Amino acid sequence: MTQQLRVKEREKPTPLALPPMTYEAFLEYDFDNPHVEWVDGEVVMMAPVSGEHQDVAGLLYTLFTHFVEEHDVGKVRYDPFQMKTGTDLPGRAPDVQVILKKNLRRLKTNHLAGPADLVVEVISPGSRGTDRGDKFYEYEKGGVKEYWLLDPQRESAEFYLLGRDKRYHLMPVEDGILRSVVLKGLYFFTECATGEEFPAFYDSKVFADLLEGSKRCFCCSVPVAAKF
Repeated sequence: MTQQLRVKEREKPTPLALPPMTYEAFLEYDFDNPHVEWVDGEVVMMAPVSGEHQDVAGLLYTLFTHFVEEHDVGKVRYDPFQMKTGTDLPGRAPDVQVILKKNLRRLKTNHLAGPADLVVEVISPGSRGTDRGDKFYEYEKGGVKEYWLLDPQRESAEFYLLGRDKRYHLMPVEDGILRSVVLKGLYFFTECATGEEFPAFYDSKVFADLLEGSKRCFCCSVPVAAKF
């Protein structure tokens, strides 16, 4: 059983039965299902997502948006908005992407022409190989500064920062707290990335605490000092 699961996770997404097309043509194409990406001239259907995946990605998008707007530091986009980190790299649709003010010139009507500053991928069983493999190396090569990998099913969270050597390195998580480098002042308790309680954080108190700019987890609003 374990071997079968490992093989399945490494399977590549199946290209759609469409002729090869340029990225420009891909952006203009009217797909019946917009849950697609562009890889080496082919249109690839993304893995199906669960309700849990939507809960996590949707909440992160909402909270990132509030944080970014309150501090006036950039813009937030979400799947299926496209990001193409380089001319020789695929066009991807991250679950959530944050673009800082200094890089807003990259933001076009229907895609981001260059790397986002922070990207979040919420892993589904069918996307685990792509998120941890292809996208990891593409985002690294393309210059995405901060990459979050959240896996609710396995109750794990990993956070990577692009180093001076142009390679990803695990970000330090001290006492269960991640401090974002891209979004200064953003605190995140890693336990908030997993578990059934995650969707319960849709609460006005979260936003009130967030907008105060206090040292609280931007997800669950618990003060950093009060956690321990």
